[in-house]
Amino acid sequence: MTTPPALVLTDIEGTTSAIAFVKDTLFPFAEAELDAFLTARGAEPEVAAILAEVPGPDRAATLRGWMAADAKVTALKSLQGLIWAAGFADGRLRGHLWPDVAPCLRAWHAAGVALAVYSSGSVGAQKLLFGHSEAGDLLPLFSGFFDTRVGGKREAASYAAIAAQTGQDPARILFLSDVAEELDAAEASGLMTCQLIRPQDGTVASGRHQRAADFPGVARLFQLPLAA
Repeated sequence: MTTPPALVLTDIEGTTSAIAFVKDTLFPFAEAELDAFLTARGAEPEVAAILAEVPGPDRAATLRGWMAADAKVTALKSLQGLIWAAGFADGRLRGHLWPDVAPCLRAWHAAGVALAVYSSGSVGAQKLLFGHSEAGDLLPLFSGFFDTRVGGKREAASYAAIAAQTGQDPARILFLSDVAEELDAAEASGLMTCQLIRPQDGTVASGRHQRAADFPGVARLFQLPLAA
């Protein structure tokens, strides 16, 4: 390619951050805090609106079932985000990023490349991770955050919607993910794609997309600036 992307759209889990952070830190934290959180804040309008989307006579049991299944349900993701917010606010949680990520994000932003996030985790949870990351507050680098409200990550229409909302030509958007099926959907909507193969996460290359071991590798493949 000769033209670098105008916008880099990135996944989180397995791409910017260790899968283990979400699986072994964030998910157990939300599960452990669920009952206390619902008791303390279940009547608040924001929480009550989320609970109204949860079926069954025992909503806490439904939520725990979704947690056990790692269900990509918007109501669950929104509630987890609120629980995590409390942990980030008091310092019990900090967002994990691979060491190569923040320097590249800063270099790309400084060069005028737009940055956005698309994750199955809620927009609120995304902002918590990047706003309270181990590398500091990275929120000012991003111009957009997208979650399952825009559609599923394995659906081509989701990426078309993101392109429309950002005002970018799909051909000028680069989507980064560790999941080949998500990259397939993005490519079907005309986006550039790159699969992150993080050895620590055990990612297996699909052979269907360009691949990189880290963000500097992405920069070299797509003519993005490297961090100083």
